[in-house]
Amino acid sequence: MTKDQIFEFFRRLAEDNPSPETELEYGNCYQLVVAVALSAQATDVGVNKATRALFREVKTPEQMLELGEDGLKEHIKTIGLFNSKAKNVIALSQLLVDEYGGEVPDTREDLVRLPGVGRKTANVVLNCWFGHETFAVDTHIFRVGNRTGLAKGKTPEQVEAKLEKRVPQPFRLGAHHWLILHGRYVCKARTPECWRCKVVDLCSYRKKVLEKPKGR
Repeated sequence: MTKDQIFEFFRRLAEDNPSPETELEYGNCYQLVVAVALSAQATDVGVNKATRALFREVKTPEQMLELGEDGLKEHIKTIGLFNSKAKNVIALSQLLVDEYGGEVPDTREDLVRLPGVGRKTANVVLNCWFGHETFAVDTHIFRVGNRTGLAKGKTPEQVEAKLEKRVPQPFRLGAHHWLILHGRYVCKARTPECWRCKVVDLCSYRKKVLEKPKGR
């Protein structure tokens, strides 16, 4: 894609959804960290179902430590890998209490020190809570970046680097939300719904599905 095409790509996505945001539910920064950590290899819908009752009870890392690992497991047992995720959430909560006064740090370097928090999770927190122009490359963004020609790369890190270089203002803050939502609901993994895509003419994908399959 050319610079002009990239600008138009995001302009159309922004016009369609002017205020994009994560579909994870949370009430404060700590809850966001927990929700994103739980969302690895799980759907936002599934995480939200598990955390609604949890977040009514737990709003701080101190309260999470009071709940304990077994108590946390009871809340999140419907989420994949819940045993290891529970361990990580308790460990990251302990670290926040011990080294950060119970507050979530606002740098990637500090965030990735937290157990269960990788670069992608850190980028989501930095973007959604602290307003940093970061690009959290999940499976949806990786697919959309490569399929459309917007940001090709063999690894999430390569796609992130391309997005960092190519996404223009005023779209940088909302870019990763637009790309995730586009990948989740339009540019789907098995059958991209090109017939209703706002940016189909800008996309370099060769196997476009321009007619809606029967029965869909």
